[in-house]
Amino acid sequence: MQKISQRSRKSLPIGRIIVWTFVWFALLLMTVWAVCAIWLLSSLSPVARIGVIVVYSSVALFPPLLLRPRWQGFVGSLLLFLGAVVWFFSFTPSNTREWQPDLAVLPWAEIVGDKVTVHNIRNCDYRTETDFTCHYYDRSFDLAKLKTLDFFLVYWGSPNIAHTMLSFGFEGEGNVCFSIETRKEKGEEYSAVKGFFRQYEKAYIVADERDVVRLRTNYRKEDVYLYRLNVRPELARQVFLDYLGTVNHLKNTPEWYNALLGNCTTSIRQHTLPYNPNARLDWRLIVNGYIDQMLYERGLLNSSIPFTKLKRQSYINEKAQATTDQAPDFSQRIREGLPILLP
Repeated sequence: MQKISQRSRKSLPIGRIIVWTFVWFALLLMTVWAVCAIWLLSSLSPVARIGVIVVYSSVALFPPLLLRPRWQGFVGSLLLFLGAVVWFFSFTPSNTREWQPDLAVLPWAEIVGDKVTVHNIRNCDYRTETDFTCHYYDRSFDLAKLKTLDFFLVYWGSPNIAHTMLSFGFEGEGNVCFSIETRKEKGEEYSAVKGFFRQYEKAYIVADERDVVRLRTNYRKEDVYLYRLNVRPELARQVFLDYLGTVNHLKNTPEWYNALLGNCTTSIRQHTLPYNPNARLDWRLIVNGYIDQMLYERGLLNSSIPFTKLKRQSYINEKAQATTDQAPDFSQRIREGLPILLP
């Protein structure tokens, strides 16, 4: 018994060290988050913001060091952090800002039975990436003719992170593509850090493929892959209507974009999960540059050929760049030679 008691006394300090290390790490993360929120969201001058940050950090970190018992200091720091969280959530999104011209017009849809009319489908005429004229059109689709669902994977920098888009194909009626993006104001640039801090509203761009795809292949020179998804038309219909439900919602009720929980890929999962509830979480939903490999493993892509060959054949830049601007058969041209869908 004496030996067991001695072991317990020896192991206790180690346990305390682990607990206090975890608590301090959590406090440091909370303080860093609050500091970023203050810097990005405050309307104060830069000098004033630095002053607020110094005061906040001091009040958050020093009491746990100075007060005894120590837990009282941590409770005070937690209450301070909760105040920062309440302030953070007081910021509300808006649809009435000075938007960039390609993000100024919101789409919306009318649904009557099997007939869907999508308003304000975007089709910009690009001269360069930043010099363009936006055009919009309305088009009606017959849900009974919705046959295909295609997945675009766009690499714009790191091979680990990509932009994703879905395109719905209607027999005899063409394709309509959805791109979930940040709705930026005039003169505003995208920042991955700002994407976590309520700096951008969320935008559902409903567009012609000659716009959102050609912009990336022909003008931004990003690497674009087009995959035909092995899904039932019934599932494609459910997802399409789910997308349009959000499109109509955002027209009247804006939402914040979130770089982790509400980005281009996690939002796709939110639209598809109700109709595929067994789809498990996967790290490639976050590090989405590898999401095509995940889709391949789950049987959503043509698995009759090796993945490396499938990816090579799904690269569409050369085909897109070979088409003339606003070519009416752009969608057909970029699909030429793609691996066929499995029966």
